[in-house]
Amino acid sequence: MKNPNQREKDSFLYPRSRYYGQVKPENLVFNANLQEFAQKVGYIANLQTGGKLSAEEAFKQIEVLWKQLEHSKKELKIATDKENVEEHYGGF
Repeated sequence: MKNPNQREKDSFLYPRSRYYGQVKPENLVFNANLQEFAQKVGYIANLQTGGKLSAEEAFKQIEVLWKQLEHSKKELKIATDKENVEEHYGGF
């Protein structure tokens, strides 16, 4: 079990926002993955802005993260907005 100071530190470094969408396990997991992606992109952008990463290295790292997020979406079978509309209304 983490001590209170570690939980506060984790909460500060890795904040999580509440999920407001349709509550299904796959949506909750994808939302957590999306928040982690956004947070890591922010860190990479800040490192690049601060001169600690080249623009090319920052781009490569973000591209890897994006591919991981896409893979997560595919594995969780998260439908696109268009697919959701077609499923709900029977297509157009």
